[in-house]
Amino acid sequence: MRQSLRDKIIAVCDRKIAQKGPDVGLSFYAFFANRNDDSDMLMEAATWWIKTHELDHFEKAAKIREMVLAGK
Repeated sequence: MRQSLRDKIIAVCDRKIAQKGPDVGLSFYAFFANRNDDSDMLMEAATWWIKTHELDHFEKAAKIREMVLAGK
């Protein structure tokens, strides 16, 4: 996964956790605007989330943050 996507995921997770607490859930769509402004990055996130790790539609932000920091 490219570094810019890793940075974006961590920033969004940090913000969501700060706003709603450590049990907040999110989907990979949380990392993108409602419009498709970067389809390559969206597909990269979707592939990592769905195909590589077979995650549920909603996962805890803290779990996703830790996975990205661990380089998974």
